[in-house]
Amino acid sequence: MSVTATLAAPAPVSPMAPLRIPFFRMLWIASFVSNIGTWMQNVGAVGLMTDLTTSPVLVALLQTASALPVFLLSLPAGALADLVDRRRMLMLTQSWMAGVALVLAAITLLGLTTPWLLLLLTFLLGLGGALNNPVWQTVTPELVPREQLPQALALNSVSFNLARSFGPALGGLLIGSFSAGAAFLLNGLSFLATIYMVWRWKREPQATSTLAGERVLAAIRGGVRYARFAPPVQNILVRGVSFTFGASALFALMPAVVARRLLLPTSFYSVLLSCMGAGAVLGAVVLPGLNRRITINWRVTLATVAFAIGLLGLAFVDNRVVLSALLVLVGLAWMLVLNSFSVGVQTVVPRWVQARTISLYLLTIQGGMALGSVVWGSVASHWGLPVALAGAAVWLGLSTLLVLRYSLINNTETLDFTPARSRPELVLKQEPAPNAGPVIITTAYQVAPADHPAFAALMEQLSRIRRREGAIRVGLYTDLADPTRLVEYFMVESWEEYEQLHDRGVSREEADVKNLARQLHQGPDKPVITRLLAEHAGEPTSQSAMVPGSTRLVASTAGETAS
Repeated sequence: MSVTATLAAPAPVSPMAPLRIPFFRMLWIASFVSNIGTWMQNVGAVGLMTDLTTSPVLVALLQTASALPVFLLSLPAGALADLVDRRRMLMLTQSWMAGVALVLAAITLLGLTTPWLLLLLTFLLGLGGALNNPVWQTVTPELVPREQLPQALALNSVSFNLARSFGPALGGLLIGSFSAGAAFLLNGLSFLATIYMVWRWKREPQATSTLAGERVLAAIRGGVRYARFAPPVQNILVRGVSFTFGASALFALMPAVVARRLLLPTSFYSVLLSCMGAGAVLGAVVLPGLNRRITINWRVTLATVAFAIGLLGLAFVDNRVVLSALLVLVGLAWMLVLNSFSVGVQTVVPRWVQARTISLYLLTIQGGMALGSVVWGSVASHWGLPVALAGAAVWLGLSTLLVLRYSLINNTETLDFTPARSRPELVLKQEPAPNAGPVIITTAYQVAPADHPAFAALMEQLSRIRRREGAIRVGLYTDLADPTRLVEYFMVESWEEYEQLHDRGVSREEADVKNLARQLHQGPDKPVITRLLAEHAGEPTSQSAMVPGSTRLVASTAGETAS
Protein backbone atom coordinates (compact mmCIF):
# COMPACT_ATOMS: atom_id res chain seq x y z
CA MET A 1 0.00 0.00 0.00
CA SER A 2 1.83 3.06 -1.25
CA VAL A 3 1.32 6.41 0.44
CA THR A 4 1.98 8.30 -2.75
CA ALA A 5 -0.35 7.74 -5.66
CA THR A 6 1.46 5.93 -8.44
CA LEU A 7 -0.77 7.26 -11.20
CA ALA A 8 -0.37 10.71 -12.69
CA ALA A 9 -1.96 13.26 -10.39
CA PRO A 10 -5.29 14.54 -11.68
CA ALA A 11 -5.90 18.23 -12.14
CA PRO A 12 -6.54 19.95 -8.80
CA VAL A 13 -10.22 20.34 -7.89
CA SER A 14 -11.18 23.28 -5.70
CA PRO A 15 -13.06 22.42 -2.51
CA MET A 16 -15.73 24.91 -3.63
CA ALA A 17 -15.94 23.69 -7.24
CA PRO A 18 -19.38 22.00 -6.84
CA LEU A 19 -20.85 25.30 -5.63
CA ARG A 20 -20.25 26.70 -9.12
CA ILE A 21 -23.03 24.38 -10.31
CA PRO A 22 -26.13 26.57 -9.85
CA PHE A 23 -28.60 23.90 -8.82
CA PHE A 24 -26.21 22.16 -6.42
CA ARG A 25 -25.44 25.55 -4.85
CA MET A 26 -29.12 26.38 -4.35
CA LEU A 27 -29.89 22.91 -3.03
CA TRP A 28 -26.91 23.12 -0.67
CA ILE A 29 -28.20 26.41 0.75
CA ALA A 30 -31.70 24.96 1.15
CA SER A 31 -30.23 21.90 2.86
CA PHE A 32 -28.20 24.09 5.22
CA VAL A 33 -31.33 26.00 6.23
CA SER A 34 -33.18 22.70 6.75
CA ASN A 35 -30.30 21.30 8.84
CA ILE A 36 -30.41 24.33 11.12
CA GLY A 37 -34.14 23.80 11.51
CA THR A 38 -33.54 20.15 12.43
CA TRP A 39 -31.07 21.05 15.20
CA MET A 40 -33.47 23.70 16.49
CA GLN A 41 -36.18 21.01 16.49
CA ASN A 42 -33.95 18.67 18.53
CA VAL A 43 -33.18 21.34 21.13
CA GLY A 44 -36.83 22.35 21.32
CA ALA A 45 -38.04 18.75 21.74
CA VAL A 46 -35.63 18.03 24.59
CA GLY A 47 -36.45 21.32 26.31
CA LEU A 48 -40.19 20.80 25.93
CA MET A 49 -40.03 17.22 27.23
CA THR A 50 -38.13 18.30 30.34
CA ASP A 51 -40.83 20.92 30.95
CA LEU A 52 -43.64 18.39 30.47
CA THR A 53 -42.25 15.58 32.63
CA THR A 54 -39.59 14.79 35.21
CA SER A 55 -39.25 11.20 33.96
CA PRO A 56 -35.73 10.55 32.62
CA VAL A 57 -37.11 7.57 30.72
CA LEU A 58 -39.45 9.74 28.65
CA VAL A 59 -36.61 12.18 27.93
CA ALA A 60 -34.38 9.31 26.80
CA LEU A 61 -37.18 7.91 24.64
CA LEU A 62 -36.92 11.02 22.45
CA GLN A 63 -33.66 9.64 21.05
CA THR A 64 -35.30 6.24 20.56
CA ALA A 65 -38.28 7.78 18.76
CA SER A 66 -35.90 9.63 16.44
CA ALA A 67 -33.55 6.71 15.72
CA LEU A 68 -35.98 3.77 15.59
CA PRO A 69 -37.39 4.66 12.12
CA VAL A 70 -33.90 4.31 10.63
CA PHE A 71 -33.75 0.66 11.69
CA LEU A 72 -37.32 0.01 10.60
CA LEU A 73 -37.30 1.72 7.22
CA SER A 74 -33.72 2.07 6.00
CA LEU A 75 -33.83 -0.98 3.71
CA PRO A 76 -37.39 -0.42 2.39
CA ALA A 77 -36.51 3.25 1.80
CA GLY A 78 -33.48 2.27 -0.27
CA ALA A 79 -35.59 -0.14 -2.30
CA LEU A 80 -38.24 2.49 -2.96
CA ALA A 81 -35.61 5.03 -3.98
CA ASP A 82 -34.37 2.61 -6.67
CA LEU A 83 -37.89 1.81 -7.90
CA VAL A 84 -39.82 5.07 -7.94
CA ASP A 85 -39.14 8.55 -9.30
CA ARG A 86 -36.62 10.04 -6.89
CA ARG A 87 -37.79 13.61 -7.39
CA ARG A 88 -41.35 12.69 -6.44
CA MET A 89 -40.16 10.70 -3.46
CA LEU A 90 -38.15 13.69 -2.20
CA MET A 91 -41.18 15.93 -2.61
CA LEU A 92 -43.27 13.44 -0.62
CA THR A 93 -40.80 12.94 2.24
CA GLN A 94 -39.96 16.64 2.58
CA SER A 95 -43.67 17.53 2.55
CA TRP A 96 -44.36 14.86 5.18
CA MET A 97 -41.68 16.21 7.51
CA ALA A 98 -42.85 19.79 6.97
CA GLY A 99 -46.42 18.77 7.79
CA VAL A 100 -45.47 16.89 10.96
CA ALA A 101 -43.27 19.76 12.17
CA LEU A 102 -46.02 22.32 11.55
CA VAL A 103 -48.60 20.16 13.36
CA LEU A 104 -46.22 19.86 16.32
CA ALA A 105 -45.70 23.63 16.25
CA ALA A 106 -49.44 24.29 16.23
CA ILE A 107 -50.32 22.03 19.16
CA THR A 108 -47.33 23.31 21.14
CA LEU A 109 -48.27 26.96 20.59
CA LEU A 110 -51.83 26.07 21.64
CA GLY A 111 -50.53 24.38 24.80
CA LEU A 112 -51.95 20.96 23.87
CA THR A 113 -48.72 18.94 23.80
CA THR A 114 -48.33 15.91 26.09
CA PRO A 115 -45.18 13.77 26.54
CA TRP A 116 -46.60 10.86 24.59
CA LEU A 117 -47.91 13.10 21.81
CA LEU A 118 -44.45 14.66 21.54
CA LEU A 119 -42.91 11.18 21.26
CA LEU A 120 -45.42 10.17 18.59
CA LEU A 121 -44.80 13.24 16.44
CA THR A 122 -41.02 12.87 16.89
CA PHE A 123 -41.37 9.28 15.68
CA LEU A 124 -43.45 10.40 12.67
CA LEU A 125 -40.83 13.03 11.85
CA GLY A 126 -38.18 10.32 12.06
CA LEU A 127 -40.17 8.17 9.63
CA GLY A 128 -39.95 10.93 7.05
CA GLY A 129 -36.23 11.30 7.65
CA ALA A 130 -35.63 7.56 7.34
CA LEU A 131 -37.46 7.46 3.99
CA ASN A 132 -35.71 10.62 2.83
CA ASN A 133 -32.08 9.80 3.64
CA PRO A 134 -31.25 7.10 1.04
CA VAL A 135 -32.85 8.97 -1.86
CA TRP A 136 -31.26 12.26 -0.72
CA GLN A 137 -27.85 10.60 -0.77
CA THR A 138 -28.35 9.64 -4.43
CA VAL A 139 -29.09 13.21 -5.55
CA THR A 140 -25.54 14.57 -5.32
CA PRO A 141 -23.99 12.10 -7.84
CA GLU A 142 -26.64 13.21 -10.34
CA LEU A 143 -25.85 16.89 -9.92
CA VAL A 144 -22.04 17.02 -9.99
CA PRO A 145 -19.37 15.47 -12.22
CA ARG A 146 -17.79 12.30 -10.89
CA GLU A 147 -14.41 13.97 -10.26
CA GLN A 148 -16.11 16.55 -8.01
CA LEU A 149 -18.10 14.04 -5.95
CA PRO A 150 -15.67 13.95 -2.96
CA GLN A 151 -15.78 17.75 -2.75
CA ALA A 152 -19.58 17.80 -3.06
CA LEU A 153 -20.02 15.27 -0.26
CA ALA A 154 -17.51 17.18 1.84
CA LEU A 155 -19.57 20.35 1.33
CA ASN A 156 -22.66 18.44 2.45
CA SER A 157 -20.74 17.47 5.58
CA VAL A 158 -19.78 21.11 6.08
CA SER A 159 -23.47 22.04 5.84
CA PHE A 160 -24.35 19.51 8.54
CA ASN A 161 -21.51 20.53 10.85
CA LEU A 162 -22.10 24.26 10.47
CA ALA A 163 -25.75 23.65 11.27
CA ARG A 164 -24.71 21.58 14.29
CA SER A 165 -22.60 24.53 15.46
CA PHE A 166 -25.25 27.24 15.01
CA GLY A 167 -28.56 25.37 15.16
CA PRO A 168 -28.61 24.52 18.90
CA ALA A 169 -27.54 28.06 19.82
CA LEU A 170 -30.23 29.62 17.64
CA GLY A 171 -32.75 27.13 18.97
CA GLY A 172 -31.86 27.97 22.56
CA LEU A 173 -32.11 31.70 21.84
CA LEU A 174 -35.48 31.28 20.12
CA ILE A 175 -36.88 29.08 22.91
CA GLY A 176 -35.65 31.50 25.57
CA SER A 177 -37.22 34.47 23.79
CA PHE A 178 -40.45 32.80 22.72
CA SER A 179 -41.15 29.05 23.15
CA ALA A 180 -40.37 25.60 21.81
CA GLY A 181 -43.35 26.01 19.49
CA ALA A 182 -41.52 28.83 17.69
CA ALA A 183 -38.55 26.50 17.06
CA PHE A 184 -40.88 23.82 15.71
CA LEU A 185 -42.57 26.40 13.47
CA LEU A 186 -39.29 27.56 11.97
CA ASN A 187 -38.23 23.95 11.43
CA GLY A 188 -41.44 23.26 9.52
CA LEU A 189 -40.94 26.37 7.41
CA SER A 190 -37.28 25.43 6.74
CA PHE A 191 -38.46 22.38 4.80
CA LEU A 192 -40.26 24.64 2.37
CA ALA A 193 -36.97 25.86 0.92
CA THR A 194 -35.93 22.29 0.12
CA ILE A 195 -39.37 21.45 -1.28
CA TYR A 196 -39.16 24.45 -3.60
CA MET A 197 -35.69 23.51 -4.84
CA VAL A 198 -36.68 19.88 -5.46
CA TRP A 199 -39.78 21.10 -7.32
CA ARG A 200 -37.50 23.14 -9.61
CA TRP A 201 -35.23 20.15 -10.26
CA LYS A 202 -35.69 19.14 -13.90
CA ARG A 203 -34.39 15.62 -13.49
CA GLU A 204 -33.59 13.72 -16.67
CA PRO A 205 -35.14 10.24 -16.96
CA GLN A 206 -32.72 7.58 -15.73
CA ALA A 207 -32.24 4.38 -17.75
CA THR A 208 -32.64 2.03 -14.80
CA SER A 209 -35.58 -0.08 -15.89
CA THR A 210 -38.36 0.12 -18.44
CA LEU A 211 -40.69 -1.97 -16.27
CA ALA A 212 -43.56 -0.54 -14.27
CA GLY A 213 -42.11 -1.53 -10.92
CA GLU A 214 -40.60 -4.18 -8.73
CA ARG A 215 -41.85 -5.72 -5.52
CA VAL A 216 -40.31 -3.95 -2.54
CA LEU A 217 -39.41 -7.14 -0.68
CA ALA A 218 -37.81 -8.58 -3.80
CA ALA A 219 -35.96 -5.29 -4.28
CA ILE A 220 -34.65 -5.43 -0.70
CA ARG A 221 -33.43 -9.00 -1.21
CA GLY A 222 -31.83 -7.93 -4.47
CA GLY A 223 -29.96 -5.10 -2.75
CA VAL A 224 -28.73 -7.35 0.06
CA ARG A 225 -27.76 -10.00 -2.49
CA TYR A 226 -25.79 -7.47 -4.53
CA ALA A 227 -23.85 -6.32 -1.48
CA ARG A 228 -23.19 -9.92 -0.46
CA PHE A 229 -21.52 -10.73 -3.78
CA ALA A 230 -19.82 -7.36 -4.38
CA PRO A 231 -16.49 -7.32 -2.48
CA PRO A 232 -15.99 -3.52 -2.78
CA VAL A 233 -19.33 -2.96 -1.02
CA GLN A 234 -18.56 -5.59 1.63
CA ASN A 235 -15.23 -3.90 2.36
CA ILE A 236 -16.87 -0.52 2.92
CA LEU A 237 -19.54 -2.01 5.21
CA VAL A 238 -16.98 -3.92 7.31
CA ARG A 239 -14.68 -0.91 7.61
CA GLY A 240 -17.65 1.38 8.32
CA VAL A 241 -19.11 -0.66 11.17
CA SER A 242 -15.68 -1.22 12.75
CA PHE A 243 -14.94 2.53 12.71
CA THR A 244 -18.30 3.72 14.02
CA PHE A 245 -18.32 1.03 16.73
CA GLY A 246 -15.15 2.57 18.19
CA ALA A 247 -15.93 6.19 17.37
CA SER A 248 -19.33 5.98 19.08
CA ALA A 249 -17.55 6.11 22.45
CA LEU A 250 -16.79 9.79 21.93
CA PHE A 251 -20.40 10.77 21.21
CA ALA A 252 -21.79 8.55 23.95
CA LEU A 253 -19.36 9.51 26.72
CA MET A 254 -18.29 13.10 25.99
CA PRO A 255 -21.19 14.67 27.96
CA ALA A 256 -20.30 12.50 30.97
CA VAL A 257 -16.61 13.39 30.62
CA VAL A 258 -17.43 17.11 30.73
CA ALA A 259 -19.81 16.79 33.68
CA ARG A 260 -18.21 14.03 35.79
CA ARG A 261 -14.49 13.89 34.98
CA LEU A 262 -13.77 17.54 34.18
CA LEU A 263 -16.55 18.95 36.42
CA LEU A 264 -17.27 21.66 33.86
CA PRO A 265 -20.61 23.23 32.82
CA THR A 266 -22.53 21.95 29.81
CA SER A 267 -21.49 25.08 27.92
CA PHE A 268 -18.04 23.51 27.50
CA TYR A 269 -19.71 20.51 25.86
CA SER A 270 -21.16 22.94 23.31
CA VAL A 271 -17.66 24.36 22.80
CA LEU A 272 -16.31 20.88 22.07
CA LEU A 273 -19.13 20.25 19.58
CA SER A 274 -18.28 23.53 17.86
CA CYS A 275 -14.63 22.48 17.70
CA MET A 276 -15.66 19.25 16.01
CA GLY A 277 -17.69 21.26 13.51
CA ALA A 278 -14.68 23.49 12.81
CA GLY A 279 -12.54 20.40 12.28
CA ALA A 280 -15.04 19.02 9.77
CA VAL A 281 -14.93 22.29 7.85
CA LEU A 282 -11.13 22.16 7.87
CA GLY A 283 -11.36 18.59 6.58
CA ALA A 284 -13.40 19.76 3.62
CA VAL A 285 -10.70 22.31 2.80
CA VAL A 286 -7.79 19.87 2.90
CA LEU A 287 -9.66 16.97 1.29
CA PRO A 288 -8.82 17.73 -2.38
CA GLY A 289 -5.10 17.88 -1.62
CA LEU A 290 -5.23 14.63 0.36
CA ASN A 291 -7.14 12.94 -2.45
CA ARG A 292 -4.33 13.79 -4.86
CA ARG A 293 -1.47 12.82 -2.57
CA ILE A 294 -2.50 9.67 -0.69
CA THR A 295 -4.70 6.68 -1.36
CA ILE A 296 -8.07 6.17 0.28
CA ASN A 297 -6.67 3.34 2.45
CA TRP A 298 -3.98 5.57 3.90
CA ARG A 299 -6.45 8.44 4.28
CA VAL A 300 -8.85 6.31 6.32
CA THR A 301 -6.01 4.74 8.32
CA LEU A 302 -4.42 8.05 9.31
CA ALA A 303 -7.78 9.63 10.12
CA THR A 304 -8.74 6.62 12.26
CA VAL A 305 -5.50 6.94 14.24
CA ALA A 306 -6.17 10.67 14.67
CA PHE A 307 -9.65 9.91 16.04
CA ALA A 308 -8.14 7.39 18.47
CA ILE A 309 -5.73 10.07 19.70
CA GLY A 310 -8.72 12.32 20.33
CA LEU A 311 -10.36 9.57 22.41
CA LEU A 312 -7.21 9.21 24.51
CA GLY A 313 -7.16 12.97 25.04
CA LEU A 314 -10.77 12.92 26.18
CA ALA A 315 -9.85 10.16 28.64
CA PHE A 316 -6.76 11.70 30.23
CA VAL A 317 -6.27 15.38 29.24
CA ASP A 318 -7.59 18.09 31.59
CA ASN A 319 -6.41 21.25 29.80
CA ARG A 320 -9.33 22.92 28.02
CA VAL A 321 -7.25 24.39 25.21
CA VAL A 322 -5.59 21.06 24.43
CA LEU A 323 -8.94 19.28 24.55
CA SER A 324 -10.46 21.82 22.18
CA ALA A 325 -7.58 21.35 19.76
CA LEU A 326 -7.97 17.57 19.95
CA LEU A 327 -11.69 17.87 19.17
CA VAL A 328 -10.80 19.89 16.06
CA LEU A 329 -8.60 16.95 15.05
CA VAL A 330 -11.44 14.54 15.82
CA GLY A 331 -13.87 16.53 13.67
CA LEU A 332 -11.39 16.54 10.79
CA ALA A 333 -10.81 12.80 11.12
CA TRP A 334 -14.55 12.05 11.34
CA MET A 335 -15.23 14.00 8.14
CA LEU A 336 -12.35 12.36 6.23
CA VAL A 337 -13.36 8.83 7.17
CA LEU A 338 -17.09 9.17 6.52
CA ASN A 339 -16.49 11.14 3.33
CA SER A 340 -14.25 8.33 2.06
CA PHE A 341 -16.90 5.72 2.87
CA SER A 342 -19.74 7.81 1.40
CA VAL A 343 -17.91 8.46 -1.85
CA GLY A 344 -16.91 4.82 -2.05
CA VAL A 345 -20.37 3.38 -1.54
CA GLN A 346 -21.80 5.67 -4.22
CA THR A 347 -19.14 4.93 -6.83
CA VAL A 348 -18.62 1.16 -6.62
CA VAL A 349 -22.19 0.21 -7.59
CA PRO A 350 -24.33 0.83 -10.70
CA ARG A 351 -27.19 3.30 -10.50
CA TRP A 352 -29.94 0.65 -10.51
CA VAL A 353 -28.93 -0.57 -7.04
CA GLN A 354 -27.33 2.61 -5.69
CA ALA A 355 -30.02 3.70 -3.23
CA ARG A 356 -30.35 0.20 -1.77
CA THR A 357 -26.60 0.02 -1.24
CA ILE A 358 -26.62 3.44 0.43
CA SER A 359 -29.45 2.31 2.72
CA LEU A 360 -27.38 -0.73 3.75
CA TYR A 361 -24.44 1.57 4.42
CA LEU A 362 -26.55 3.95 6.53
CA LEU A 363 -28.03 1.03 8.45
CA THR A 364 -24.54 -0.35 9.09
CA ILE A 365 -23.24 3.00 10.29
CA GLN A 366 -26.23 3.48 12.58
CA GLY A 367 -25.89 -0.08 13.86
CA GLY A 368 -22.22 0.42 14.68
CA MET A 369 -23.01 3.65 16.54
CA ALA A 370 -25.90 2.10 18.49
CA LEU A 371 -24.02 -1.07 19.44
CA GLY A 372 -20.86 0.84 20.32
CA SER A 373 -22.75 3.27 22.54
CA VAL A 374 -24.20 0.38 24.56
CA VAL A 375 -20.86 -1.45 24.84
CA TRP A 376 -18.70 1.55 25.77
CA GLY A 377 -21.39 2.89 28.10
CA SER A 378 -21.42 -0.45 29.92
CA VAL A 379 -17.63 -0.48 30.13
CA ALA A 380 -17.66 3.05 31.55
CA SER A 381 -20.26 2.13 34.19
CA HIS A 382 -18.18 -0.84 35.39
CA TRP A 383 -14.57 0.38 35.01
CA GLY A 384 -14.80 4.14 34.53
CA LEU A 385 -14.71 6.66 31.70
CA PRO A 386 -10.93 6.58 31.03
CA VAL A 387 -10.95 2.79 30.60
CA ALA A 388 -13.88 2.91 28.19
CA LEU A 389 -12.37 5.70 26.08
CA ALA A 390 -8.93 4.06 26.06
CA GLY A 391 -10.53 0.75 25.08
CA ALA A 392 -12.34 2.42 22.18
CA ALA A 393 -9.05 4.02 21.09
CA VAL A 394 -7.33 0.62 21.13
CA TRP A 395 -10.22 -0.82 19.10
CA LEU A 396 -9.78 1.89 16.46
CA GLY A 397 -6.05 1.27 16.33
CA LEU A 398 -6.58 -2.45 15.78
CA SER A 399 -9.30 -1.77 13.19
CA THR A 400 -6.70 -0.20 10.90
CA LEU A 401 -5.35 -3.73 10.33
CA LEU A 402 -8.55 -4.50 8.40
CA VAL A 403 -6.93 -2.80 5.42
CA LEU A 404 -4.94 -6.02 4.92
CA ARG A 405 -8.16 -7.94 4.14
CA TYR A 406 -10.75 -5.28 3.31
CA SER A 407 -9.01 -2.80 1.05
CA LEU A 408 -10.97 0.16 -0.32
CA ILE A 409 -11.07 1.26 -3.95
CA ASN A 410 -9.37 4.61 -4.49
CA ASN A 411 -11.63 7.52 -5.39
CA THR A 412 -9.54 8.27 -8.48
CA GLU A 413 -10.13 4.84 -9.97
CA THR A 414 -12.69 4.78 -12.76
CA LEU A 415 -15.47 2.22 -12.51
CA ASP A 416 -17.52 2.20 -15.70
CA PHE A 417 -20.95 0.63 -15.24
CA THR A 418 -22.09 1.32 -18.78
CA PRO A 419 -23.32 -2.02 -20.22
CA ALA A 420 -20.85 -3.63 -22.60
CA ARG A 421 -23.72 -4.70 -24.85
CA SER A 422 -27.42 -5.42 -24.80
CA ARG A 423 -28.69 -8.94 -24.30
CA PRO A 424 -30.23 -10.90 -27.21
CA GLU A 425 -33.79 -9.86 -28.01
CA LEU A 426 -36.34 -12.04 -26.28
CA VAL A 427 -38.24 -14.37 -28.64
CA LEU A 428 -41.42 -15.48 -26.89
CA LYS A 429 -44.43 -17.41 -28.08
CA GLN A 430 -46.34 -16.20 -25.01
CA GLU A 431 -45.59 -13.36 -22.61
CA PRO A 432 -45.49 -14.73 -19.01
CA ALA A 433 -47.17 -12.90 -16.16
CA PRO A 434 -44.78 -10.64 -14.23
CA ASN A 435 -44.99 -12.78 -11.07
CA ALA A 436 -44.64 -16.10 -12.96
CA GLY A 437 -41.61 -18.08 -11.95
CA PRO A 438 -39.11 -19.14 -11.01
CA VAL A 439 -37.22 -18.81 -14.30
CA ILE A 440 -34.13 -20.79 -15.29
CA ILE A 441 -31.78 -19.59 -18.03
CA THR A 442 -29.34 -22.15 -19.45
CA THR A 443 -26.38 -21.72 -21.79
CA ALA A 444 -24.99 -24.88 -23.43
CA TYR A 445 -21.29 -25.00 -24.37
CA GLN A 446 -19.13 -27.59 -26.10
CA VAL A 447 -15.86 -27.83 -24.19
CA ALA A 448 -13.04 -30.36 -24.57
CA PRO A 449 -12.49 -32.44 -21.39
CA ALA A 450 -8.96 -31.07 -21.06
CA ASP A 451 -10.38 -27.54 -20.81
CA HIS A 452 -12.99 -28.38 -18.16
CA PRO A 453 -10.95 -27.08 -15.16
CA ALA A 454 -10.28 -23.72 -16.83
CA PHE A 455 -13.91 -23.47 -17.93
CA ALA A 456 -15.19 -24.33 -14.43
CA ALA A 457 -12.99 -21.56 -12.95
CA LEU A 458 -14.54 -19.05 -15.35
CA MET A 459 -18.02 -20.25 -14.46
CA GLU A 460 -17.19 -19.75 -10.78
CA GLN A 461 -16.44 -16.10 -11.55
CA LEU A 462 -19.63 -15.86 -13.59
CA SER A 463 -21.70 -17.39 -10.76
CA ARG A 464 -20.65 -14.59 -8.42
CA ILE A 465 -21.71 -12.03 -11.03
CA ARG A 466 -25.01 -13.88 -11.57
CA ARG A 467 -25.79 -13.86 -7.84
CA ARG A 468 -24.85 -10.20 -7.53
CA GLU A 469 -27.18 -9.34 -10.43
CA GLY A 470 -30.14 -11.20 -8.92
CA ALA A 471 -29.81 -14.98 -9.37
CA ILE A 472 -31.02 -17.09 -6.45
CA ARG A 473 -29.42 -20.31 -7.77
CA VAL A 474 -26.49 -20.98 -10.10
CA GLY A 475 -24.78 -24.13 -11.33
CA LEU A 476 -22.81 -26.00 -13.97
CA TYR A 477 -23.82 -29.44 -15.30
CA THR A 478 -22.17 -32.04 -17.54
CA ASP A 479 -24.29 -33.95 -20.06
CA LEU A 480 -23.80 -37.65 -19.19
CA ALA A 481 -24.54 -38.63 -22.80
CA ASP A 482 -21.96 -36.13 -24.13
CA PRO A 483 -19.17 -35.16 -21.69
CA THR A 484 -18.12 -32.28 -23.95
CA ARG A 485 -21.52 -30.61 -23.42
CA LEU A 486 -21.54 -28.35 -20.37
CA VAL A 487 -24.65 -26.44 -19.33
CA GLU A 488 -24.37 -23.32 -17.18
CA TYR A 489 -27.60 -22.13 -15.58
CA PHE A 490 -28.94 -19.52 -13.22
CA MET A 491 -32.37 -19.04 -11.64
CA VAL A 492 -34.31 -15.87 -10.80
CA GLU A 493 -37.47 -15.66 -8.72
CA SER A 494 -39.87 -14.28 -11.32
CA TRP A 495 -40.25 -13.31 -14.95
CA GLU A 496 -40.39 -9.65 -13.92
CA GLU A 497 -36.98 -9.91 -12.26
CA TYR A 498 -35.53 -11.60 -15.33
CA GLU A 499 -36.85 -8.82 -17.57
CA GLN A 500 -35.20 -6.24 -15.31
CA LEU A 501 -31.91 -8.11 -15.52
CA HIS A 502 -32.33 -8.43 -19.29
CA ASP A 503 -33.02 -4.71 -19.70
CA ARG A 504 -29.85 -3.74 -17.83
CA GLY A 505 -27.72 -5.41 -20.49
CA VAL A 506 -24.44 -7.28 -20.07
CA SER A 507 -21.99 -5.64 -17.69
CA ARG A 508 -18.38 -5.26 -18.77
CA GLU A 509 -17.21 -7.73 -16.13
CA GLU A 510 -19.73 -10.32 -17.27
CA ALA A 511 -18.82 -9.71 -20.92
CA ASP A 512 -15.11 -10.27 -20.21
CA VAL A 513 -15.77 -13.60 -18.45
CA LYS A 514 -18.12 -14.77 -21.20
CA ASN A 515 -15.62 -13.88 -23.91
CA LEU A 516 -12.98 -16.03 -22.20
CA ALA A 517 -15.48 -18.87 -21.78
CA ARG A 518 -16.46 -18.76 -25.44
CA GLN A 519 -12.84 -19.07 -26.46
CA LEU A 520 -13.01 -22.55 -24.91
CA HIS A 521 -16.27 -23.35 -26.74
CA GLN A 522 -15.58 -25.74 -29.63
CA GLY A 523 -19.01 -26.22 -31.16
CA PRO A 524 -19.70 -25.26 -34.79
CA ASP A 525 -22.26 -22.71 -33.58
CA LYS A 526 -22.36 -20.23 -30.74
CA PRO A 527 -23.47 -21.42 -27.26
CA VAL A 528 -27.23 -21.97 -27.12
CA ILE A 529 -29.42 -20.11 -24.61
CA THR A 530 -32.72 -21.55 -23.36
CA ARG A 531 -35.17 -19.92 -20.96
CA LEU A 532 -37.34 -22.16 -18.82
CA LEU A 533 -40.39 -21.12 -16.81
CA ALA A 534 -41.91 -23.08 -13.93
CA GLU A 535 -45.11 -24.78 -15.09
CA HIS A 536 -47.06 -23.65 -12.02
CA ALA A 537 -46.86 -20.35 -10.16
CA GLY A 538 -44.99 -20.67 -6.89
CA GLU A 539 -42.91 -23.64 -8.12
CA PRO A 540 -40.54 -24.75 -5.33
CA THR A 541 -36.95 -23.57 -5.69
CA SER A 542 -35.44 -26.73 -4.22
CA GLN A 543 -32.40 -28.35 -5.77
CA SER A 544 -34.61 -30.97 -7.47
CA ALA A 545 -36.44 -28.24 -9.35
CA MET A 546 -33.25 -26.74 -10.73
CA VAL A 547 -32.06 -29.46 -13.07
CA PRO A 548 -32.43 -28.27 -16.66
CA GLY A 549 -34.77 -30.57 -18.51
CA SER A 550 -36.80 -31.55 -15.42
CA THR A 551 -40.39 -32.48 -16.22
CA ARG A 552 -41.52 -29.87 -13.73
CA LEU A 553 -40.24 -27.10 -16.00
CA VAL A 554 -41.43 -26.05 -19.43
CA ALA A 555 -39.52 -24.18 -22.10
CA SER A 556 -40.79 -20.65 -22.54
CA THR A 557 -38.74 -19.88 -25.63
CA ALA A 558 -37.06 -21.76 -28.38
CA GLY A 559 -33.33 -22.22 -28.00
CA GLU A 560 -31.25 -19.39 -29.43
CA THR A 561 -27.56 -18.82 -29.97
CA ALA A 562 -25.80 -16.42 -27.66
CA SER A 563 -24.52 -13.21 -29.13
